[in-house]
Amino acid sequence: MSTIIYPRSPREVMAGWTYLPRFVDKIRLHLAGRLHPDYQENFTKGFDGAWLKAAGLCADPFIDLVKNAITDGEVCDWVMKNVKKPDVEKAAHREAILNYGKGGDEALKARLKLRKEQTGLTHRDDIQTFVDFIDADEKRI
Repeated sequence: MSTIIYPRSPREVMAGWTYLPRFVDKIRLHLAGRLHPDYQENFTKGFDGAWLKAAGLCADPFIDLVKNAITDGEVCDWVMKNVKKPDVEKAAHREAILNYGKGGDEALKARLKLRKEQTGLTHRDDIQTFVDFIDADEKRI
């Protein structure tokens, strides 16, 4: 499988949740056997896992939900009805995702620097977070 089908940006929002549309895309690609190997190691982990944890959900039942939903609207409606988290928790999740790699964590900064080196993006000073890196690596910014 050489052609990568990129999931949506981690910045996208569904049902008030940042990152959820990307996770839905990754699930749909996984179910279709089209999730590129670069994404498989962290499937349901990393940012996917952070969303599941923030939403209070387990991976397998959520994957089944997406599998049985024809549209994003059905997933969105289910999340709005069944994931009852206050806006302050959604905002905390959004900030954690969008700012991951920024701040005082030197190990994260080193990992981001390494990822930029591995992908030829060291010249991109605008890449300050892992979300920036994902969007640049997937050629959105």
